[in-house]
Amino acid sequence: MALTREERELFLAEPRIAALAVAAAEGRAPLTVPIWYQYRPGEDIWIMTGRDSRKGRLIAAAGRFTLMVERAEPTVRYVSVEGSVTATEPATREALHEIASRYVAADKVDAYVDFASSEHGEQVVIRMRPEHWLSADLGQL
Repeated sequence: MALTREERELFLAEPRIAALAVAAAEGRAPLTVPIWYQYRPGEDIWIMTGRDSRKGRLIAAAGRFTLMVERAEPTVRYVSVEGSVTATEPATREALHEIASRYVAADKVDAYVDFASSEHGEQVVIRMRPEHWLSADLGQL
């Protein structure tokens, strides 16, 4: 059963690990990797990645990407969203703190931000406007 707009947006706003997919080189399957993301209903989605990472270069070339999030309990549910890149900008410490706060225990966020700031190299925030949605909840089966 497909989710309503509100259900899919609220599900996507939960702190889940997404599978990011982006077109790769000719003769290769799309690059698909796990990634943290940030989303608020009605807004653009954003991710953070290394400026010169493979996924960053592929997203820049394609101008679009897909994110898919899922759960298995209490019912099988997923949301997949595809869209165009609306902006790519240098990442800030504040953005890193915001996204880390979704995934890292509250008492570990500052330490993670310090580590990532010094070890992950130059990062960018890539924003995507959701254009195409697929969703389902198989709970009724």
